[in-house]
Amino acid sequence: MLDRIIKFSIKNKIIIGLMTLLLIIWGAWSATKLPIDAVPDITNNQVQIFTTCPTLAGQEVEQLVTFPIEQSIANVPKIEEIRSISRFGLSVITVVFEEDVDIYFARQLINERLKEAVDKIPRNWLAGNGTCQYRFR
Repeated sequence: MLDRIIKFSIKNKIIIGLMTLLLIIWGAWSATKLPIDAVPDITNNQVQIFTTCPTLAGQEVEQLVTFPIEQSIANVPKIEEIRSISRFGLSVITVVFEEDVDIYFARQLINERLKEAVDKIPRNWLAGNGTCQYRFR
């Protein structure tokens, strides 16, 4: 079969030349239409929640702030992973979503669940001085 292709190519040089030229033109045109990024975005879809409670110790931040927030966002759909770090006066929760989730939709879901979590955080954990602020990125 390979012999037949070679014999056809030798006998029909013009047809093979035209087909080659068409493939080169088509390839050059396709190359101009490709989107090229200098640095492609390879990060996953994630929402980070930063909560500051300046007067709480690390263990209190974990028990009173981080845990209630994690519990309220645990059943958000299409979550791959939830990571958290609690330090003196700071809680950082990272929620990783599946690739097909729109990041603005994910932020909206997390914002709705954060409003529920605020109700679960005890108001009297400090003598009248209990204020926690959260923001997400």
